[in-house]
Amino acid sequence: MERTFYVELAQKSLAGEILSDETCLQILTSPEVKLLSLLDAAYQVRQRYAGNEVQLHIINNAQNGYCPEDCFYCAQARSSKANIPAYPMKPDAEILAEAQRAYESGAYRYCMVFAGRGPSRKRVEHLAQLIKENKSRYPIQVCLSPGLIDGEMAQVLKAAGLDRLNHNLNTSPAHYPNICTTHTFADRVNTLRAAQAAGIEGCSGIIVGMGETTADVIEVAKTLRALKVQSIPVNFLIPIPGNTLSAMPDLTPVYCLRVLCLYRFLNPDAEIRVAAGREFHLRSMEVMALYPANSLFIDGYLNARGASRARVLRMIKDAGFTIKAERSLEALLEQEEKSRPVVAGNEPKDLMKEIHELRPRIQLH
Repeated sequence: MERTFYVELAQKSLAGEILSDETCLQILTSPEVKLLSLLDAAYQVRQRYAGNEVQLHIINNAQNGYCPEDCFYCAQARSSKANIPAYPMKPDAEILAEAQRAYESGAYRYCMVFAGRGPSRKRVEHLAQLIKENKSRYPIQVCLSPGLIDGEMAQVLKAAGLDRLNHNLNTSPAHYPNICTTHTFADRVNTLRAAQAAGIEGCSGIIVGMGETTADVIEVAKTLRALKVQSIPVNFLIPIPGNTLSAMPDLTPVYCLRVLCLYRFLNPDAEIRVAAGREFHLRSMEVMALYPANSLFIDGYLNARGASRARVLRMIKDAGFTIKAERSLEALLEQEEKSRPVVAGNEPKDLMKEIHELRPRIQLH
């Protein structure tokens, strides 16, 4: 592929042009497209909107299990036989203590995730109080993943000071019935629209590796662009034993990086997050994800472990990036390497979080 191809990719993206499906397919599959040149072009776009900064996010699995939905990729779904420690919504004091821990760990955004189809009106009022308290205590962005909500609920959350609401599209409309039957793709779009109508930023992304086609991957990227979603987590399926989707997907590091580049080109000013599964599927090429992506999770994911904070911070520093935080990357790295230098393993036996990792602020007897 000639040099002009990569130059034009960056130029078209920066000019706000939408790439054709044919070009998108080339990015994902053509052996003539060279990975390093593609990453360089994506980095030109990333640098324009995010500079050299990386945003760190921490997930609080605020309620584990008891979900009536059958999302085939999720360990908390009613359809899953995954061995997880189920618990109802954590007490407010515990959630706030974990917000403090996230802030002190250098997280730019604290993400509270609640299992279930969607909250009751009473739950929404409770969440609003939590958000208010959180925002009053810590200078940290708050993202909420509450399930399906309507416009009235969104207004309550906006009034409380919620910065972002997460609800992933996960896959295309055509493929959606193959990954979930208890709600629809349209339900998810409606939740995002309700949040945006209330003035809450949208966070929504994809899970790659669920049997989708390249056309599905392209369609989701373009749908997110049409929805003007500000934050896009690109997840790669973690094959959790007991889930309906528990087989290791056939994903290569090169393909995963191509997906990240595509999402950057199609959503140039969005926050692109290399999210769940990066350790599994990018492996030794994980650091290269930072060239198209400008955010990631630390402290693992909803139910699955990830790399240690020390390893993630070291990766960011070694690649010459900085972080968006009040404390310096160097200070945070020194703190973490002294206290938690261990890197989590990627073998299935090491995959799932235990209760002390899900609820670090409670005393276990």
